Amino acid sequence: MSTGPHRIVFANEKGGTGKSTTAVHVAVALAYQGARVATIDLDARQRTMHRYFENRAETMRRREIALPTASFDVYGQDSIEALDELTERLGQGYDFIVFDTPGRDDPLARHVATRADTLVTPLNDSFVDFDLIGQVDAETFKVRRLSFYAELIWEARKKRAMATIKDARREMDWVVVRNRTGYTEARNQRRIDQALTELSKRVGFRIASGLSERVIYRELFPSGLTLLDKGHLGELGTSHLVARQELRTLVSGLNLPMPAKGAAASAPSLESAA
Repeated sequence: MSTGPHRIVFANEKGGTGKSTTAVHVAVALAYQGARVATIDLDARQRTMHRYFENRAETMRRREIALPTASFDVYGQDSIEALDELTERLGQGYDFIVFDTPGRDDPLARHVATRADTLVTPLNDSFVDFDLIGQVDAETFKVRRLSFYAELIWEARKKRAMATIKDARREMDWVVVRNRTGYTEARNQRRIDQALTELSKRVGFRIASGLSERVIYRELFPSGLTLLDKGHLGELGTSHLVARQELRTLVSGLNLPMPAKGAAASAPSLESAA
């Protein structure tokens, strides 16, 4: 029985963690590997992911070029049922659906997070961000308790694991992505390492390396281009080549199920792009 497209949800109730930038680059990386990718932006006010792909489409028209990309939609209603209907319609022709969610507590974000096949939670390397998933002791930095958000995802994963075979949904893979690690003081980074490792054993998420803080990500937004668009970015420095490698490492770490090789045969590979 088909389980439909793989749902990747980028969710974090705190803003400023690089969530939309990471979502866009992962979606484009999947398209470079031949996957058919749809995106749904649930932040109807900011629409960062949606605007990024609008800019990308405009750049392709203006330069008369074709680049691997994703379909893009923005959902601005309150109805969970209507969102599920939209997701089902998109699922007819795509390998992946990528959701970008608001950086706040939001019922639609909670809903898609609990139904994710791969849930990606980007965090900056700070205890301010860590507090989203767990609270630590002020003296020892040992994890004291799960946060509400971690408990929500833990319960959703248990329900998914106990679902009957007729439900036909995959088990949820929760990946905490550590963005901007290069800007963290070494002692603090070790403490976060230990806290994340301890919490991951409790609730079963995986830890992946993410994207560093780089000006290039903000500069690329107006054109909708990404670091993978080799040949369309002008001359790039060494730091940009390092950033491409970071992206390749992130996509590999997500361990996403790619479509059959035949479906991807006509598309450039991530290796050649990065």
